[in-house]
Amino acid sequence: MQPRNMSMSGVVDLAAVKAAGEAKAKAEQARAEAARQGGTAAVPPSALVIDVDEAGFERDVLQRSAEVPVVLDFWAEWCEPCKQLGPLLERLAVEYNGRFLLAKIDVDANQMLMQQFGIQGIPAVFAVVAGQALPLFQGAVPEAQIRETLDQLIAVGEERFGLTGIVVDADADSSTPAERPAGPYDSLLEAAMVALDAGDLAGAVQAYKNVLADDPAHPEAKLGLAQAELLARVQDLDPGTVRGNAAGNPADVAAQIAAADLDLVGGHVQDAFGRLVETVRRTAGEDRDAARLRLLELFEVIGADDPRVTAARQALARVLF
Repeated sequence: MQPRNMSMSGVVDLAAVKAAGEAKAKAEQARAEAARQGGTAAVPPSALVIDVDEAGFERDVLQRSAEVPVVLDFWAEWCEPCKQLGPLLERLAVEYNGRFLLAKIDVDANQMLMQQFGIQGIPAVFAVVAGQALPLFQGAVPEAQIRETLDQLIAVGEERFGLTGIVVDADADSSTPAERPAGPYDSLLEAAMVALDAGDLAGAVQAYKNVLADDPAHPEAKLGLAQAELLARVQDLDPGTVRGNAAGNPADVAAQIAAADLDLVGGHVQDAFGRLVETVRRTAGEDRDAARLRLLELFEVIGADDPRVTAARQALARVLF
């Protein structure tokens, strides 16, 4: 498959459907084979949005495109427009009720697919119909324009290739789910939660560290460790004493760090961040590093996607550079 370059028109480029007769024959053959094996089972609404990588592209996109148009959403975690477009496409996938399948592709993890599609910027949206790639649009476009594009895409699938979509069972998601197989770290994460419930913060910290020793990027363990370490730091502090020390000794970095921990535990997130940014601004050397590193640790507690973290990162950058 050789995808075409991105069209910026925002509508389906019908000329992109090459070798229509051959593609239609392949689609019909695939549907006939599926019917011979008993047909395609109905899917729950949650199955209308899938994550796709390079290894599964042939199975999840090319093969599925013989029964339903597959819309490809190329995105990345750092892409702000992607955070607006992605949920909209997911909502429309459910609303269109099986008339198209949405496949989300993280470009950071799938550079080869990004290059094959000739993508210069994200978000970028393509479709694959009967094995043929069509460029749809780039950027966060208005919902009305997206709907128009999807309607044209579905019409192409039906008229040229006889694609009628997939059957959706609206009640499937509400049924009792099958028991999820235990993951490799489930027992350690459960041990951490049990320790937290029992007030054993040291035990929780160690359990999370055991996960991270094998998988340093594990998101649940990273968040849990940051939270458990914060709670361990403040459990024996006297709030009145700590706040008095911080107020009376603005130059005492240790006092400001301790007060910031209490601020965060008390829900005063912006106060905690502001205190440490100001401490970084007026210090140097090891003191500055200590305040900066504690601020980064508190970012982990709140989460990188929180707008308060984003604002504090920008403030930190301004005082550092």
